[in-house]
Order: sequence, then C-alpha cells, then structure tokens
Amino acid sequence: MKIVVLVKEVPDTYGEREIDPETGLANRAASESVMDEINERALEVALRYADANPETEVVVLSLAPETATATIRKGLAMGASRAVHVADDALVGADYGVTGEVIAAALRRIGYDLVVAGNLSTDGSGGIIPAMVAELLGVPHATALSSVSITENEVTGQRSSDAGIMQMSAPLPAVISITDRLPDARFPNFKGIMAAKKKPLEVLNLADLGVELSESAVPHSIMVSVSERPPRAAGVKILDEGDAGKKLADFLAQNRLV
Repeated sequence: MKIVVLVKEVPDTYGEREIDPETGLANRAASESVMDEINERALEVALRYADANPETEVVVLSLAPETATATIRKGLAMGASRAVHVADDALVGADYGVTGEVIAAALRRIGYDLVVAGNLSTDGSGGIIPAMVAELLGVPHATALSSVSITENEVTGQRSSDAGIMQMSAPLPAVISITDRLPDARFPNFKGIMAAKKKPLEVLNLADLGVELSESAVPHSIMVSVSERPPRAAGVKILDEGDAGKKLADFLAQNRLV
C-alpha cells in the first residue's frame, strides 16, 4: 500500500497575516510558516494505518516554495517514508486550476493507492483541491470525512452534515479529504527528527512533471485589485441611564440584526 499525503505550508495561525498590495499574494515574511494543522491530521491517518501495516509506504507531497524544506521534513520526522517537494518559480501565485493539475501530475509520477488531504487549508480555505485532483486522475473521491477506515481494497468513512451522517466508501485507488474531527497529529520525537535527515526528499519542477503552463492549457485567476484591510473602527458604547434596553434594541434594529 502506498499512501500519499498532501501537505501545505501556511502562515502560522497565531501570527500576523498580511497581503502584499503590489502582488496580491500573501507576505510570507510577515509570520512564521508552518505545516497546516489539517494536513498534520491527514498524515496521522496515514501513519496510523502504516503502524498497523508495516509494509505501507507513506509519502508526503507538497507544492511549495523552495524555502519550505524544513516544513516538509517535519512530515518525515513524524514518520513518513519519503517526501516529494514540487518547487518552481512559475508556480508563484498559482490558482486552484494550476495547483490541481500540478499535484495530479506529481501523483502520476509518484504512484499511489490512496491520497489523503485536509478538507480546508487555513489560509485559502478553498476546499476544492482534493476533488479536482481526483477528477484529473479519474479516480473516486470521498471528501470531508470525519472518520476513516482503510483496507487493502477500499476506504470508508463518515461525513457529517446538518442533515445527518452519511456513510461513504470508495474502491482504491482513491482520493479522500478529512476534517478536524480526526485525531490530533503525533509530535515528532528525537529519533524521528534524526531519522528525517536521512530520508529521501525529492525536489521536482514543472519540467520534471511534463507540465507546461500555457494560457490555453489551464485557467488562471486574474487579480483585479487588492487593498489592505481598513483599521478597525471604534465600537458604539451604550450607557445605562434607565433606557439601555431601548438603546440596545434600536442599535440592533438599525444594523438589521433583529
């Protein structure tokens, strides 16, 4: 069994997040970059299966800048067998269409039985990459799973919604995405950190994958305009002089909150 886990480097959730007004892209220098937490949980799903099935190979795949090596090696320290890092200057600012095509090309090169991803990244929150990749690969997908069970031939799980709980299943090979209802990821221990330094980390570019980004080949998003977030305005204070209830009701009505 070969399980490929898609991981993404994102700005730290607890740090500053800024947009460069000139490019419309995230300013990566504004805060520390880390592996997205939901991807860590996805990796935990793969590693738990590998713990019970030692012949399993877990591969970390990331499309990220060249500076993301340390983040990707964290996946190796957690227990992944090897990593593949797709880095190319032409991918700066890539939209979902480009990202999906490149990831699909990388998966064809790597080979896979199961692809595991997070349902939403903490920076873009698009949530469509797993389904796009499955469509490009021509394999079934089961997304937003809150529980996962993997066998040699099938992956099953539950998807929760307002209408209830749906039981999902897909024959392998397949693509799945998981939610934060899955268990927290394990912490890399000292042994894992030292071992990660010797594990294979392959760096690929678009030429290696045979992908050419022409205007006719894939759709590209166009940035029309971008501006910095305006400063937060002072709130309205309501002083209680015996009529605070009426003032509060009027405020809510004026702002169409009731």
